[in-house]
Amino acid sequence: MTQPQNNGLGSVLILALGTFAVGTDAFIVSAFLPSMAKGLGVTTAMAGQSVTVFALAYALLAPIIATFTASMPRRRLLIAALFLLGLANIGSALAPSFAILIVTRILAAAAAAAYTPNAGAAAAQLVGPEQRGRALAIVIGGLSASMALGVPLGHVASTLFDWRSALALVGLVAFAAMIGVALRMPHLAGAVRVSLSGRLALLTQPRVMIVLPLTVLGMMATYVPYAFTLPMLEALFIPSGAVTAMLLCYGFGAVAGNYVSGMLTDRASPFVVLIGAYLLLTVSFGALWSLSLVETASHIVLVGLLVIGWGAASWSQTPPQQLRLIAAAPDQAPVVIALNSSAIYAGVGLGSAVGGATIGHGAQATLAAGLCVAVLALAYAIITRRSA
Repeated sequence: MTQPQNNGLGSVLILALGTFAVGTDAFIVSAFLPSMAKGLGVTTAMAGQSVTVFALAYALLAPIIATFTASMPRRRLLIAALFLLGLANIGSALAPSFAILIVTRILAAAAAAAYTPNAGAAAAQLVGPEQRGRALAIVIGGLSASMALGVPLGHVASTLFDWRSALALVGLVAFAAMIGVALRMPHLAGAVRVSLSGRLALLTQPRVMIVLPLTVLGMMATYVPYAFTLPMLEALFIPSGAVTAMLLCYGFGAVAGNYVSGMLTDRASPFVVLIGAYLLLTVSFGALWSLSLVETASHIVLVGLLVIGWGAASWSQTPPQQLRLIAAAPDQAPVVIALNSSAIYAGVGLGSAVGGATIGHGAQATLAAGLCVAVLALAYAIITRRSA
């Protein structure tokens, strides 16, 4: 049963703290790959694959976990997911080897896969119909806010302390969110259990099948260079003292992009918003790639503006894509949101894998790969416009 709306948005904010922990957990590793690689005795490219493992594990586990936990009361499920997320991050912080780190990253991905879709579904239940769009935006905002604060804070933590301390901090945020959910969130019954085959049957619906690949392509494009942000900024001649500022630029763009995209999606066609996002991503990557080829002093202000554009384009995609999927299957909104969440992390994982495969040839190659995938996303959006 939906709870009174005056308490609903407060509980939604607590849920957003959990998605903040999830988003930070997924991408904070990118802030200190070189030091992690050195500490675990692996290459930077191999350390970057920890991002890939997390993202792909999330994408694969989300529908499976959703199937087996569908009937579980939401409050209990969210508390359990955050508890596992906190433990997994403490385990990552204490990992003595890269192999054990990967195991703990898979556990963290399982916790994230249990938490994020259910947080979105719970947010929709906690408020009235006229506030559901705002509630979903707040929960998604936790992810984009993790770009604004989580990664830069992680970079600062790894500078002042080490990468292990940064992962431990994520664990503490997860525990804080768990306590908040336990104290603030009302009881919400679980959903009717749907079989895994029933959930995956949505993938046979043409309108859903047309939309989901664009989520994968769009997120893949933006995360080809993201896991290797530090080498990329070095190739752009950004001094080490300005790296945190550049990460904040990305985060500012991510938050602004998510907010503006949500407003524009309510007022204009989702297609228009998506085309604008992919054009901005293409221009940003193209300009950054061009600057990386010029062996001169860094253009800090210009690079900062382009990184803001990159961040804005990255997180402008989600609101219109979710709206398109809900329109394609309105009676199964929670399921398509979960599938879109899987598609997001599949794109992140594939993008990180491509970044890992190209970074050995230089940051310019990684930026060029991201640019190519961004062009593919733009082309796919235009080609499939009338089919979705």
